[in-house]
Amino acid sequence: MPPKSSSPGETPLTYRDAGVDIDAGNALVKAIGPLVAKTMRPGVLGSIGGFGGLFDLKACGYEDPLLVAATDGVGTKLKLAIDTGLHDGIGIDLVAMSVNDLVVQGAEPLFFLDYFACGKLEVGVASAVVESIAKGCHEAGCGLIGGETAEMPGLYGEGDYDLAGFAVGAVERDGLLPRKDLAIGDVLIALPSSGVHANGFSLVRRVVSECGLDWNDPAPFAPGSTLGAALLAPTRIYVRQLLDTIRANPTVVKALAHITGGGLIDNLPRVLPDDLTAMVDQSAFHLPPVFEWLQVEARLDDYEMLRTFNCGVGMVIVAAERDAEAVLKSLGDDAMIIGSLQARDGGEPVRLEGKPWSAS
Repeated sequence: MPPKSSSPGETPLTYRDAGVDIDAGNALVKAIGPLVAKTMRPGVLGSIGGFGGLFDLKACGYEDPLLVAATDGVGTKLKLAIDTGLHDGIGIDLVAMSVNDLVVQGAEPLFFLDYFACGKLEVGVASAVVESIAKGCHEAGCGLIGGETAEMPGLYGEGDYDLAGFAVGAVERDGLLPRKDLAIGDVLIALPSSGVHANGFSLVRRVVSECGLDWNDPAPFAPGSTLGAALLAPTRIYVRQLLDTIRANPTVVKALAHITGGGLIDNLPRVLPDDLTAMVDQSAFHLPPVFEWLQVEARLDDYEMLRTFNCGVGMVIVAAERDAEAVLKSLGDDAMIIGSLQARDGGEPVRLEGKPWSAS
């Protein structure tokens, strides 16, 4: 016989009454099944819905592999997606922030898992987010093998949700980056970003607020686009481009740096030995319009811009000067040389040279 309730009334108090809809969760799993199926790749076993995702590393053909893992979110860019109702790119950001961190170590992303948390599950919104995650996984060549959806009323406000991503990749032991032979004279080759990516949005949102702008207003830096849509341009995924270059030139790519929070100033030193400095020529690349606008409105000098935003450079490749032409050709037309490695001699790990933007 069940215990007698101390609560008034005779109607059962269900999980749904408490704010958690199990049926909505099941509907989401059913809706995203075809999206997940499109991300399948060699090594993926089974399908979503189990207690864990399975992956067969042997099926990928590695001989002496190291596993590389990364996890990240999308920061307060997520708030912009929620406020605008534009959810169809934020999952690409989520994937990009992790898989770009894998490939800079020479690793091929193998599989990805996501975590979606909200106060009340809106299947349409969640499906749009997961669809964009699947797009990112397909672009990176990794399988979306599982995830978690958590409905937590009382913890998140109406319409709010949070995202986290987890990626695992593999690299042959002798292909791990950065290499040990970084040297004076090596060149820095940059690949452009697709915009602000997913870093610095706390400052971006502050700038927009102080300017008195609305997300639906015309973007001051992107004619024909609203401010919200322009700022939500998804993070570029560099995986296939970089892996193709590494495989075509197995010994010439010495190091890679993903330019995220901290910009060039804080991310380049992460792959450099203590005796080398990165000399970055500001005149070698242009500040894209979105960053020109942010610099003016936030009243930042060039150095502070370069340690806050990517400033148009999303990835840096280090190669010997003699190999630069081959690497540039492999990367494609948008690759450009922006500096070189020099002796540090007790100085800063990153130094700026060339004509500064603020003097233009």
